Amino acid sequence: MNVVLVEPEIPPNTGNVARLCAATRTRLHLIEPLGFKLDDAQLRRAGMDYWDKVEVFMWPSWAEFERGLPAAARLWFIEQGGPRLYTDARFEPDDYLVFGRETAGLPPALLERYRARWLRIPMFNPEARSLNLSNCVALVLFEALRQLGFPGEIVAKGHGPNR
Repeated sequence: MNVVLVEPEIPPNTGNVARLCAATRTRLHLIEPLGFKLDDAQLRRAGMDYWDKVEVFMWPSWAEFERGLPAAARLWFIEQGGPRLYTDARFEPDDYLVFGRETAGLPPALLERYRARWLRIPMFNPEARSLNLSNCVALVLFEALRQLGFPGEIVAKGHGPNR
């Protein structure tokens, strides 16, 4: 799988996503401009010592990212207001899960261009503006992996909730 963060702004969110990508062997694509420097202490702390275990691709812009995509790439855009729930999508192993900036989300023109691939995570409280970016990535990525039968899963003893 591939996770794409378009212009992420908050270092701990990106660090948490990098750790998630490392644990699931998911490629991480970061599209500039970033709202932080890659040597940011909060970014490193949230990613712990997983940075050398994640395959990270840096892209100077959305246009460069699109030009670098394989011809058959399937992109899924996760943003509020989408016409379909993320659980209704049928994911494939090399799909790209695209998430926008924490404060602005994905550009409306991009969502309209890819309307058939625009997914939403349901929300129930009208007073809640949004969910945390790293939580959204985890929800959608694990649904995709679940659909694929959790390929490559290892049962390991260690720290945390899955001991």
